[in-house]
Amino acid sequence: MKFRKKPVVIEAFQYDGDLKASDGQYYVPQWAIEAIKSGVMYYDSLDREPCELFIKTLEGNHHVSVGDYIIQGIQGELYPCKPDIFEQTYEKVGE
Repeated sequence: MKFRKKPVVIEAFQYDGDLKASDGQYYVPQWAIEAIKSGVMYYDSLDREPCELFIKTLEGNHHVSVGDYIIQGIQGELYPCKPDIFEQTYEKVGE
């Protein structure tokens, strides 16, 4: 059998290697800030460069590479997505 993905609007942003501007202020969505504060998204070590970003998911911890999209799913779950897959799967619907 074949199936089609239901049209669902998600929120996402493309990870550029940081979550804060040079002034120390976050420039990502509020749900991402909350995920950092709660430990759902975390850096492996802030003591060394480069520090790596991870997301805790039901399937385990997933590494986020620079350029990956971080998606908030329909139930509030977070997960990374490679840019090529993201662009084939999603289209912009507005702000």
